[in-house]
Amino acid sequence: MARHLITSAIPYINGIKHLGNLVGSQLPADLFARFQRARGNEVLFLCATDEHGTPAELAAAKAGKPVDEYCAEMWAVQAEIAKGFRMSFDHFGRSSSEQNRKLTQHFAARLADQGLIKEVTDQQVYSITDGRFLPDRYIEGTCPNCGFDSARGDQCDNCTKQLDPVDLINPYSTISGSTDLEVRDTKHLYLRQSEMKDQLNEWISSKTDWPILTTSIAKKWLNDGDGLQDRGITRDLSWGVPVKRGDEDWPGMEGKVFYVWFDAPIEYIACAKEWADANDKPDAEWERWWRTDKGADDVRYTQFMGKDNVPFHTLSFPVTILGSGEPWKLVDYIKGLNYLNYDGGQFSTSRGRGVFMDQALAILPADYWRWWLLSHAPESNDSEFTWENFQASVNKDLADVLGNFVSRVTKFCRSKFGESVPDGGTWGAPEEALIAELTTRIRAYEMHMDAMEVRKSAAELRAIWAAGNEYLQVTAPWSTFKTDPDQAAAQIRMALNLIRLYSVLSAPFIPDAYASLMSAMQTSDDTWPDDVTAALGALSIGHNFTVPEVTFRKITDDERAEWETRFSGTRDE
Repeated sequence: MARHLITSAIPYINGIKHLGNLVGSQLPADLFARFQRARGNEVLFLCATDEHGTPAELAAAKAGKPVDEYCAEMWAVQAEIAKGFRMSFDHFGRSSSEQNRKLTQHFAARLADQGLIKEVTDQQVYSITDGRFLPDRYIEGTCPNCGFDSARGDQCDNCTKQLDPVDLINPYSTISGSTDLEVRDTKHLYLRQSEMKDQLNEWISSKTDWPILTTSIAKKWLNDGDGLQDRGITRDLSWGVPVKRGDEDWPGMEGKVFYVWFDAPIEYIACAKEWADANDKPDAEWERWWRTDKGADDVRYTQFMGKDNVPFHTLSFPVTILGSGEPWKLVDYIKGLNYLNYDGGQFSTSRGRGVFMDQALAILPADYWRWWLLSHAPESNDSEFTWENFQASVNKDLADVLGNFVSRVTKFCRSKFGESVPDGGTWGAPEEALIAELTTRIRAYEMHMDAMEVRKSAAELRAIWAAGNEYLQVTAPWSTFKTDPDQAAAQIRMALNLIRLYSVLSAPFIPDAYASLMSAMQTSDDTWPDDVTAALGALSIGHNFTVPEVTFRKITDDERAEWETRFSGTRDE
């Protein structure tokens, strides 16, 4: 039994996320976690909310609430929506947790002991109007690299270049909008990333199986221009992990907090500690996932994230892990994804463009969204959501191919043989051909799923569903019944077993349909089909079933037109 540690990029606490965020990290991570569990492997799947830094403070101020209260409320909202989309997290944590505070301060102390932290008198933008320093996202302006006019002080969303606020052209305060800014001196701690460049380069170069998207972004920031730069890890904010050296005060750093991109990735580790504490497990239970001296040397660690998060996860976080000098588990594979765009533009939480997760669930159940998003996952390139494509995919794939198969088979059996698996007849050439095709396709499906090739996995699963419909067309049990009822019984027996097989194979993509179909087939046997012939005999003669409700309904043209109008790309936050 293999062991899989899986983390999804942790979403910011500032508001409900859109479908682009969902398919960019959480959803493909959930697909992989569900598949590995189905294969009998041990999985620890972790995610959390990213609660520190400027986005949280700005969102709380806009909501008129204390930041800690706002974060607690939004964590509950995001956790509930994650459940709505059937995210199978083992734990959904919080970067503001006590576990993360202690671990962040621990790593800072270790890095300082290793000579990888230096104190720097830095120049930082000060807003005279606001009477305070303005770190990272309190400032927006024009990107000096690509000219994007709404770049943030920490990174440009358009070209993904990491920035410092002083780099921006024509900067302004996001608090007041004031341009009455000046640069003043302030002391901060810097992580000496440049000292780790050779070690990082060797480590990244060893990852020959990583997606080209991931390695190309990592190499770009490692080697382009001036190469890997030292980076500030503290900020002049009140909300965050207080700057301490372990349990001790850090002279000169009073009133400062650690930069959110220093403490946020550490939450992946702290989340495991939160999971253990919440379930009254000893420390050994979470350490066996994260410390190679405590059993994590046989763990396969996979991270899922959008391409904008790749630089921090391939450079800054590994510097923290490697630089600590302690035996922490490093990531084995990073699944980086491109962007999902919305109807000719970009999804944007901050600018309120696109369909948001709560809105999506109010329209249709989770499976509809899960199927479309995963089958159109932005892997090799950016992809685009359109209502026309969404309607076509749901109607053809889910309603016509899978749902129609289930309906035809169960209703025909009920009308001719009753609600139990019928006896009679034998399997012949059509059944042998189907078993051979399914065996080939299921092995290909497994290969794509193991490789995290999401769109290829979805295409193979759809072909597996289609094989059942083709079998019905070839055998035509409704016609066979007129001349040879026994043989029709054998054909329907095969088809009923296909429903159970499809349920098991489809569970990682559409878990609600899996549950409803398994209930209709009155079985809990979710054994993975290593032997397809055996799997197609799992429902034995005389086994009872019920005719399920409509598995997937079609989206009408009127609904599509109404949704196109309602979700035209804006949302009041």
